[in-house]
Amino acid sequence: MFSLKKFSTVLCAGALALSLGACSSKETASTSTGKKEESTGYPTKAISVVAPSGAGGGWDLTARSFTKILSETKLVNQPLTVENKPGGGGAVFMAEYATQQAANNDMLFVNSPPIIINNLKKEGNSPYGYKNTTPLAQLTKDFGAIVVKKDSKFTDLKSVLEEVKKDPSKLTFAGGSAPGSMDHLISILPAFKYGVDPTKIKYVSYDGGGEAITALLGGNADVIGTDASSVKEFLKAGKVRVLAITATERLGGDFKDVPTAKEQGIDAEFTIWRGVFGPEKMSKEAKSYWEKTIDKLVNTPEWKQEVESQGWELEYKNSSDFKKFLGEQDKQVQQLLEALGMQK
Repeated sequence: MFSLKKFSTVLCAGALALSLGACSSKETASTSTGKKEESTGYPTKAISVVAPSGAGGGWDLTARSFTKILSETKLVNQPLTVENKPGGGGAVFMAEYATQQAANNDMLFVNSPPIIINNLKKEGNSPYGYKNTTPLAQLTKDFGAIVVKKDSKFTDLKSVLEEVKKDPSKLTFAGGSAPGSMDHLISILPAFKYGVDPTKIKYVSYDGGGEAITALLGGNADVIGTDASSVKEFLKAGKVRVLAITATERLGGDFKDVPTAKEQGIDAEFTIWRGVFGPEKMSKEAKSYWEKTIDKLVNTPEWKQEVESQGWELEYKNSSDFKKFLGEQDKQVQQLLEALGMQK
């Protein structure tokens, strides 16, 4: 994470603030080096938070929860909107963001391991990754889920893996991201750990977890690998059966009866973090604003309740810690892709 230079803000006198409404946008602020820098009073216009996928998936839910609680708590007074920009498991948006929105302080986006995976994988890789952004914060963590329809003949993870071991191409696996991306890795990781050649497994990609679940329910896929939070409502409605969670231990709530892959003898663990990013050339003022605002957000009871209701786990990392963590994840994903023969 880029180190910040703290600078003092110019304050309007209370009476003047009441009569005039705000400080002039032309006032200046001094950095710690004494250099004068113009203060724009950021933000001055609506903020767009992009989910680089279709509706219904983990990115979409995260973006909507993030904007909803920021608005409800009045931590941000400007309008907040969510935009869905699907394509290539996030790679299409990332290309646009890195090249056309590199200095747009008013457009943030949410992402998770695909921002790393897409940049490192061999097939359909993106030349852009987290280093082409300004990481602002990690908000939550989630876990992968191996899911079938409620009336599927498969009742546990090993029954699926035994079938795949006999004939890797017999079953259709699906996910909301491109081959070599997060949902694909979640889908095939248990089979890989079970001794199946992952390159022979039939995998169909969709733009977002919502579309993958629709494919499963419509009979166009036998199994999907996705994030647990995306299937929570379908599990509660009795439409799907979750065979395994890629957590280190069982989750609570609606997933309390779902065993981990490890419980079933398969050492397949995969944590899905989710975070917020800004553009690579984000101004110091905008970056400082979001660091402070998000720090306040994650400590509100409203945010904690929202995270719990979505079935996520709160795991906050500030801007600096998040960037360091991404560097570590980059190395780990590279190792996994190399093991699967999917590195670029």
